[in-house]
Amino acid sequence: MATSAETGGVTGTADKDYNLIWYVEACLNNALRLETYIQDAERGKDTEVADLFRKAQADSRKGAELGKELLRSRLSGG
Repeated sequence: MATSAETGGVTGTADKDYNLIWYVEACLNNALRLETYIQDAERGKDTEVADLFRKAQADSRKGAELGKELLRSRLSGG
């Protein structure tokens, strides 16, 4: 597998840290988007789909929380 060069010089943030920040942001955005999908399913009285989206939303929230814990630890020097 080919590896690409570190782009931290461009962003001012090491790739591994940037990737973690991106992951947290993606999880949070997904949780927000899923809220709309849940409401759409509820409006259509489709509890099966609404439940699926609620589970996915919970997973996205969990991913965001795990990522935030890592960020907190790294930003505090721990």
